[in-house]
Amino acid sequence: MMSKTSTIRARIEPDLKDRAENIFRELGLTTTQAITLFYKQVELRNGLPFEVAIPNETTRRTFEDTDAGRNLVVCEDADDMFEKLVWKIRSSESESKGAPC
Repeated sequence: MMSKTSTIRARIEPDLKDRAENIFRELGLTTTQAITLFYKQVELRNGLPFEVAIPNETTRRTFEDTDAGRNLVVCEDADDMFEKLVWKIRSSESESKGAPC
């Protein structure tokens, strides 16, 4: 195993750094271990270990709406969420069929 002698320096927003490091701690990782994991995944995949994409207009509007607290569906639990999803799907299916002749 090679010795760890390279240093990485990066400027990052303090709040983002704190939130990420809290997650690392919950996972039992140091920041160095998390960065090493990221680099190893980049090496193994020969690219970033996650998809990087520019969101389409629908996704962008959804992000803006949720950030502003608009058009939210609040669910009590997973069962309530699935009930609301099924209702939404069924209601949109009946709208697309149109009125009976």
